[in-house]
Amino acid sequence: MLSSLMSGNLLLGGFILAAIQIVFALPWLYTLDPKGFRDTARSGAGLARFGGVVLAISIGMALVLAYRSSSKDLLWYGRIYAIILHLQILACVFRALPLLLTLVLPKTGAVAMAANRESWRQPMFWLILVGGLIATWISVVLPYFTFGDDFKMMKQIGFDIIMLCALLFGALAASMSVSEEIEGRTAITVMSKPINRRSFLIGKFLGILIACAGMSLILAVNLNAALMANRAFDPINLDRTFDPMPEQAKEAVVPLTIQLMPDGAAEQVAIGATMWMCESYAHLFGVLLGFGKVMILVAVATALATRLHFVVSLLVVLFVFLFGHLAPVVVRVAENAPSQSTGSKLVGFLAKVFDVILPALEFFNMSPAIIRETPIYLGAFILYVFTVFGYAIIYTAIALVIGLLLFEDRDLA
Repeated sequence: MLSSLMSGNLLLGGFILAAIQIVFALPWLYTLDPKGFRDTARSGAGLARFGGVVLAISIGMALVLAYRSSSKDLLWYGRIYAIILHLQILACVFRALPLLLTLVLPKTGAVAMAANRESWRQPMFWLILVGGLIATWISVVLPYFTFGDDFKMMKQIGFDIIMLCALLFGALAASMSVSEEIEGRTAITVMSKPINRRSFLIGKFLGILIACAGMSLILAVNLNAALMANRAFDPINLDRTFDPMPEQAKEAVVPLTIQLMPDGAAEQVAIGATMWMCESYAHLFGVLLGFGKVMILVAVATALATRLHFVVSLLVVLFVFLFGHLAPVVVRVAENAPSQSTGSKLVGFLAKVFDVILPALEFFNMSPAIIRETPIYLGAFILYVFTVFGYAIIYTAIALVIGLLLFEDRDLA
């Protein structure tokens, strides 16, 4: 094993794999101990110790690669490596987002950072997150009786779990946080400082929304792992678990990975990691569609919380959620009804009113792309996802503007 390590490309491959992990570990290491991190970076001895740690990790990883040379094992190690890297990237992103917001909009960012920190510390956040993790893994072993399409059904359920968990936490947090701060007179203290009502409300919304995004992406990592387990759990229908979108991404990215990595075991690990990232990339579009729905309803909850008690706000959000899905269906049923009685006309009219006023939530549905038997054109689907997400941003902005108008003349004393 030692001769293989010294003569081959294992040491170089181990160094590359270790360096990637360490680079993405630096931001959260800085978060844990900012002073110690700065002192190490400014000290020659500290940098030397850091270099020694990098070299030791590289050698250790190369030894593992030399010991486990089976191609199948290395691909699995690559996926485990990618899961750790994926979580580190998420930690970096959600550490950086509030800081960047603070740099761009200092007052709004300060409120958003406080709201985001408060959201992550709430037991409700972790209770909903753990519930989503458990529900996703339960869906792996559930029998769906779909004659071979259990994988597709489980995937759609996974996206729904991600959306519902983020929506439940976001609506509860927005309704309770804004309403309690206004009714408890805490908002007066906040706005006695140089923070206006606009910064307060938008900062609250953005801080809670960032926490919802964090929950969604953690559950997305879990869903990716559960989908892998589903293939192993149901090997009889393995040919029915073909997912064209991740395969299209793999065809484009895996050859590039092969060119960049040195030949041998490290290349196999990198291919396994690339496969995981391609699957995550393909699933990200489903998560993004669901998050657009979450963004709209959290904005509605935030706007309503400026005037209503949080229980009433939650009931209105539930109404918007249900009728945002049902209104287009009721409109089509009313138009195709054989009898145009007074009652059916009234139902049709109300359905059209709700269809115009409420968000069109049926567009945020991933199932048409999942149930297809033929590969979907990825470019057109990406354009559709970003178009729908743009619609979500516009509707969110409208809801927040209404919330600001309601909050502007609210008596806080």
